[in-house]
Order: sequence, then structure tokens, then C-alpha cells
Amino acid sequence: MKSLSISILSIVAIGLMALIPSNDSEGYQVGDFARDVNLKNVDGKMVSLADYKDAKGFIVIFTCNSCPYAKMYEDRINELDQKFKGQGYPVIAIQPNDVIASPDDSFENMQVRAKEKAFSFPYLIDETQEITKTYGATKTPHVYLLNKERGKLKVTYIGAVDDNYRDASEVEVKYVEDAIAELQADRTVSNNFTKAIGCTIKWAN
Repeated sequence: MKSLSISILSIVAIGLMALIPSNDSEGYQVGDFARDVNLKNVDGKMVSLADYKDAKGFIVIFTCNSCPYAKMYEDRINELDQKFKGQGYPVIAIQPNDVIASPDDSFENMQVRAKEKAFSFPYLIDETQEITKTYGATKTPHVYLLNKERGKLKVTYIGAVDDNYRDASEVEVKYVEDAIAELQADRTVSNNFTKAIGCTIKWAN
């Protein structure tokens, strides 16, 4: 009888676990091919990577309004877009947090922040968090550098923007810029993975 009770409890526990959304998927690895996105921008329009016919790739950055780390990188993200958009690598920023868990990251607040900081790039909201889970992003900010190869978008770098989140003037290694320079020279990205430093993504319950 005791054994039967334990078995029933085990079945119930497994069933309950199945109802809890899993956010520990590894997502994309360097060398994988990324899917397109179709998300709402702060201007209310839907944006997909396929809209950028002449792009050579994308600097996809999961970021948000509320995280102090993300705020410290806002100006640098703007600079990345302004520097590389004309070279074929525009920034695509995605707000991944659940807005109930993190009200400061609501769509309305995204619009305000984008205007305040004069974002030169799309700032998209991942309302279902599906894209965030597919990519495997865990922090804000979290970078995925994509390079177009034979019509597909290959993940060539994952991680941080650079090596100093505290002070842009003290940066010694610009991971994203160095990676793009190697791609432009038709070389494989040598430092293709770093640890993303930032706030953990706020998942829906």
C-alpha cells in the first residue's frame, strides 16, 4: 500500500512538472542557423529579419528597460547600430521579459525609453517569449551575432558586447566589433563565445 502511494505521488509530481514551462533550453549554439522573427516594434509595426534584403547579418541583442546592466549598454548598442548598419549588420533589439513580472518593461515603457535614448534600431517586444526561448537567451543584455550564409542566418558569436559593462571608456576587448571584423575579412570568428553579464530574464509563470 505504501509503495502504491509513493507511485501515485510520483505520477502527480511528474504531471505537475510538465505543466511548468521550461526555460533551461540551451537554445542556439555557435554554428546553428537561426530562425526569423516577426515581432512588434515600438512604432507599432511588425518587424522580421527578412525585411532586411541587403543585410549581411544581424546583431541581435536581448535587452530591456529595467536592468541596470542593459542601461549601461544602451549608448554602446546605439553606437554599434550606427557603425555597422551601413556595413550590413544592423542591430535588432528584443525585449524578452514578461511584463507582468517586470512592469517597467511594458510596451508603453519601451516606447518611452526608445524615444528618450533616441534608439536608431528596432526595439521589439517578445510577448510570448518564444523567440527568447528559441535563441536560448538568459540575460539582458545577451548578444547573438548572425551572419548570412547561402540565404540562411548562421550564429557566429554569442555572449557579451564587450569586456567591461561598468565603463565604456575602459573596454579592452570589443567582442562584437572584433567578430564582425573577422567576418568581413572572410575569417572564422576566433572568440565566438563569452559569458553574457546582466540581469536574468523574467519569465512568465
